[in-house]
Amino acid sequence: MGAPWRFVHTGSRSPEENMAIDEAMLIAHSEGRTLPSVRFYGWNPPTLSIGYFQRVHKEIDVSRVMENGIGFVRRATGGRAVLHDQELTYSIIVSESYPGMPANVTDAYRVLSMGLLYGFQKLGLHAEMTGLAAQDSPQQVEKGITSPACFDSPSKYELVLEGKKIAGSAQMRARGMILQHGSVLLDLDTDLLFRLLLFKDVKAREEIKQTFDQKAAAINPCLQSKNGSPVTIREVEEAFRQGFAEGLETEFIVEKLSGYEEELAAKLVREKYGTQEWNFRR
Repeated sequence: MGAPWRFVHTGSRSPEENMAIDEAMLIAHSEGRTLPSVRFYGWNPPTLSIGYFQRVHKEIDVSRVMENGIGFVRRATGGRAVLHDQELTYSIIVSESYPGMPANVTDAYRVLSMGLLYGFQKLGLHAEMTGLAAQDSPQQVEKGITSPACFDSPSKYELVLEGKKIAGSAQMRARGMILQHGSVLLDLDTDLLFRLLLFKDVKAREEIKQTFDQKAAAINPCLQSKNGSPVTIREVEEAFRQGFAEGLETEFIVEKLSGYEEELAAKLVREKYGTQEWNFRR
């Protein structure tokens, strides 16, 4: 068992608060004020987040986002649009120099995402990590976890279940720190998600939506397909809290955000994540 980490659950927050808290936690850790941390959170209201490089007015139907009462925020990480609603969202903040942390971004993603793999297993779902070799984790070999090429062009170390991606994560580095955050879906409203995105025509929307449906999965539909019972968000949180502790080889110290982090997050909401200059910059 390695050094202890901090576990923080901030409940459901606004989109701008959620992104500000992730950055505030990164800054606090870079200043030596906190332990490396895992954070769980939710969204109020349900929110469409977009990647740092996405172009709002070419890819997002902003009027429909507003009409549906959906929140909106730009992440500091890359990737595509994500509808945050019936899900567990997590973030991990740790130094690039943490013992055993690979310098390579992809390999660091493997290390930090092992907790996701264990979390799904604790729910009875035999998720797999693409590209996971036998030497990466003897425990996975014992449990029969393999590394099939499940997607047309799968990214290395993605979490998949029966050929479908079941967890989405993104990573950034700043101040010598790593921030990885992502979504674990209980359910997914694909129709709503695709109503919020822009396409050249209706045919293109339907074709891309069908492809998306073939490549994305959520926990409860997967459980129900195996005649299992749906799980609650609390059950998912407990499974993944244990999973991350196991994957990171640590014991968690449960804490709240510090006063410093709360104040810094409020400042980042005012000056960054709550502004049109940030959210509509592209």
